[in-house]
Amino acid sequence: MRKAGLWEDKAPPREAINSNSPFCYDTLRFSQWLQWVFLPKVKTLLENDEILPKSSHILPYAYHTLNAQNCANHKLLLLINEFDQIINRSS
Repeated sequence: MRKAGLWEDKAPPREAINSNSPFCYDTLRFSQWLQWVFLPKVKTLLENDEILPKSSHILPYAYHTLNAQNCANHKLLLLINEFDQIINRSS
């Protein structure tokens, strides 16, 4: 995300992060959701040896919102695809 210029130093308002909409699409950009909601949640699950989701379909939304032609974004999309595949295989 840093290489793609999508990393932010300042978190969005707590209300925006607490949206009930999928990917917080009504309050955050996809990259913000990825950084401030998704990554912390997955990190917490792994650190606490909790159960990961049974399925993941982040790539379609990521592809829709990120410019896939941008090389740095393309690499990020590959990583998101890899996450989806790992989670979906483990189910």
